[in-house]
Formats: sequence, structure tokens, C-alpha cells
Amino acid sequence: MSFSTQSRHSLAYVAEGAYGITPASPSLTQLRHTGCDLALSKKTIESDEIRDDRQIAHLRHSLHTVRGDIDMELSYGTYDPLLAAACCSSWSDDVLKTGTDAQSLTFERAFTDINQYQVFTGCLVDELNLSVQPESLVSGRFSVLGQTMTAQGSPLDAAVDAGSAYAPMDSFSGVLEEAGAALGLVAGIDLKIENGIEPAYVLGADSATAMTAGRSRISGEITAYFEDNSLIAKFINAEQSSLKLSVSGAGGSYDILLPNILYTGADIPVKGDRITTLTLPFVALYDGGEDTNLKITRIPL
Repeated sequence: MSFSTQSRHSLAYVAEGAYGITPASPSLTQLRHTGCDLALSKKTIESDEIRDDRQIAHLRHSLHTVRGDIDMELSYGTYDPLLAAACCSSWSDDVLKTGTDAQSLTFERAFTDINQYQVFTGCLVDELNLSVQPESLVSGRFSVLGQTMTAQGSPLDAAVDAGSAYAPMDSFSGVLEEAGAALGLVAGIDLKIENGIEPAYVLGADSATAMTAGRSRISGEITAYFEDNSLIAKFINAEQSSLKLSVSGAGGSYDILLPNILYTGADIPVKGDRITTLTLPFVALYDGGEDTNLKITRIPL
């Protein structure tokens, strides 16, 4: 008897031309990842019939959907299509802004040691979490919602493209600017994009016929070493500001600009004798000058 080991897991993707429809002869691209739990989930309908033996006589599968996370370490060029999907937009001259066009993808999980494959169609990126912390690689997570899954014994594409091979970016190359000035004493930053994706169901079908995106909500949190009250004053006075996070590595760099942010807190917890840190959660708002709440610029070497 043979069984699968996690070290032989592989993940690939291809853009769909129409929602839930994998191209007839798909050219898949391998997706580097540090974790994946994409799976099909189903609701159930249970009969209310009352029996004198107290038992349940009827249970049916109901609406189903695909859910799961793809964990990654950011590297140049590797995740550009998924970044675009997270922004419901597309790249234009190496610039990506928040848009309204949700791009659906087909993902294939491959358990190569036992030649088993799972195909997930109609997948959209519902959330993106990105974290830059000291002495670590730049890590992230794509949270996916999709239509359905099929299991099969052969791959969609026998010759999957390897994609980008650049090394992951690290926090040592990260620079954060606040209101156009470098913020030197930063202990970390987390960024979150939420799309509010919801499946749309109709009579006669147990899978979603479409996925609709809600409002783009971008939020995050800065952790900085406490040196003065300047950032706290911005919170107290509800003063709008901006953030630009730059990360670089082999192949190129990304500038992630939030042109209009508002701090929603300023906490200084003291619970011992460590260095005092300041925690500043924020929300990114629409900016008329950039015509977006988020702008990502990729800069090749």
C-alpha cells in the first residue's frame, strides 16, 4: 500500500476565460507555496421527519463551495497574477491598482507520489494577508473562494510551467515610508486586503453560478518602537496620512503604496521590561490623486 506524503504536494493554476470554465487545453503554471488547504465544503439538509425510534432517516448534500488558504513567501514575479486577482484588476505598465474586474482561476492540487489530482474551478481571491517582520522572509496568505472540485487520476497539463525561480524576499530589504518620510524604527507591518466575495446560487444548481465582490477593504497594523508622540498625534487628530512599503530581492522589487490612510488606534502596551512598542492599526481609503486605495508598482532589475 502506498500513501501520500506532504513533501510531494504540488500546486498549479491557470486563468479562466469564463467563470468556472477551465480552458480546453490549459497551460498551467506551478505555484510556489508553503502551505495549502484548498478543499470542497458542503452544507447539508436534514429531514425534520419524526420517528418513534428517534433516528434520522434522510440527509442530503446541499450547496457546496471551495474554500482554503494558500500560504507563500513573496518573491518577484511569482504571484503577480494572484496579486492582480486580489485587487480585482490587472497590471498596466507594471502598475496595479484596485479595480472591479474579478478574475477567476482554476487551481490543481497534485499529490505526485500517488498520482492523484484535485481540480478547483471558479476560484477567486477573497483575501490577501502580507506580513513583513524582523529577521524573517516576507510571508503572505491568499484566501480563496471557489465554485467546485473534481478528483481525477491524471493532470490537466502534463508539462506545467515552472514559473518564477527568484529567491524569496526578506525583511532586511524592506523600507517603510510614512507621509513620504522613512520610518526607521519599525518592528513590523501587516497588510490585509478583503474583497467580501460572496457566491451566488440559483434554483437547480448546488454550486455557485457566479461570485460577486463586495467593497474593497484594506487595513493593517504597524508596530514601531516608541520614540515620540508624532504618530499618536495623527491618531488623536484623525489626520490622514500615507504609507509606502518597499520590498526587494532577486529579480526586482515592489512598491506598495497606500496613498490615503487613517489610523484607528495607538496602543502602547507595557507588560514587563522590554523595549516599548507602539501599535498603530490603520484603514486605507480612496485617494483622488492616485484614483485608488492601493497602488503596487513592480520594478524589475
